[in-house]
Amino acid sequence: MSKFAPVDEQLAYIKKGSAEIIRGSELSSKLEKSRASGTPLRVKAGFDPTAPDLHLGHTVLLRKLKHFQDLGHTVIFLIGDFTGMIGDPTGRSATRPPLSPEEIMRNAKTYMTQVYKILDSFKTEVRFNSEWFNKVKSEDWIRLAAKVTISQMLEREDFHKRFQEEKPITMHELLYPLAQGYDSVALKADVELGGTDQKFNLLMGRELQRAYGQESQVVLTMPILEGLDGVQKMSKSLGNAIGIQEPPLEMYGKIMSISDQMMWRYYELLTDVQLPEIEKMKRESHPMTAKKDLARRIVADFHSADAAAKAADDWAKQFQKDEVPTSVEQVSVKFGDIEWSTNEDSTAVVSRAGQLGIKLDRLLVKCGLADSATDATRKLKEGAVRVRDSVEHSPRIYVTELPATLALRVGKRLKVAVINR
Repeated sequence: MSKFAPVDEQLAYIKKGSAEIIRGSELSSKLEKSRASGTPLRVKAGFDPTAPDLHLGHTVLLRKLKHFQDLGHTVIFLIGDFTGMIGDPTGRSATRPPLSPEEIMRNAKTYMTQVYKILDSFKTEVRFNSEWFNKVKSEDWIRLAAKVTISQMLEREDFHKRFQEEKPITMHELLYPLAQGYDSVALKADVELGGTDQKFNLLMGRELQRAYGQESQVVLTMPILEGLDGVQKMSKSLGNAIGIQEPPLEMYGKIMSISDQMMWRYYELLTDVQLPEIEKMKRESHPMTAKKDLARRIVADFHSADAAAKAADDWAKQFQKDEVPTSVEQVSVKFGDIEWSTNEDSTAVVSRAGQLGIKLDRLLVKCGLADSATDATRKLKEGAVRVRDSVEHSPRIYVTELPATLALRVGKRLKVAVINR
């Protein structure tokens, strides 16, 4: 009896959340051979240590690696300490400055402790691509470069665009896809995982394996996880990331700030909840209930169930019951400075059933959450503003009495406005 699950069961688990498999028939064949021989597949994913901390966007790939690990296959976590010094040009309109060897190694060390929050440390093969590239001689690079044409390289959208716009493409950037592709040759990979933006580089691995007489790896791409803004790729540099080492309450609060629509994407890519159950939740659960469940699941994954429960309780006290949080900056604001006045808008209904109208754009500026009223209006239109954890688009909100306490969030920034007469 095989130690591996039936192929159809493995495929169902592997396909969950994936964007594309090249090619599916080859993956089925590899799994059949693996099951018959009892030999696990070699599954790799590479990470260039260009920043010290991993965020939830990185874990989309790590979780898929864990799926293969759960199925009994050999998982290779490849740290691109060599390629990190080149700098991945993917999606960039200009040359990316390379990091120093010292920066690379500092970042790599932090990766080692973080990835084991997801992967089993006893079943993970960790490799550095400097192992083989430090042994590659100049003539080896020439032989490697001879296996790919310039026209092939220019098929990459970012390279093609820069070429058309007469922007520089350096030789070391052209070497990056070659180097990543050669990693698969060195590791004899059966499967390589990567984001959809890495497809060209992943396919290069297939090409080079054929050129070196190996069986081509299967390429499995995963979707790019959007950040807190729900628009751009999650990135620490864009300020829309959720770091996996962030404190439980901060992580919980950030997850609660994402849009209801984005929540379901996070469920699919960041949890083990199966698609039928997700669809059932969409039909039957209140969005707030589902989002709390999502936040607790993710916090528990990176901290503990107890930490997640405490974060949920603390968050509820702070942001749903309007208690003043001690860990979030409080801003005292005079009602007269933010009052919605008929002097400014003769058509405005200043009060509603005895409630007091507040100019939200002005309040955001007072709290330092917007640079100007125009900036605040833009943020409101984009759905980036939450009041009492509900997305707010209107420039006017109401309170029933003063003093009033309002929890405000713009992106990942939290402030509490204490409004007095």
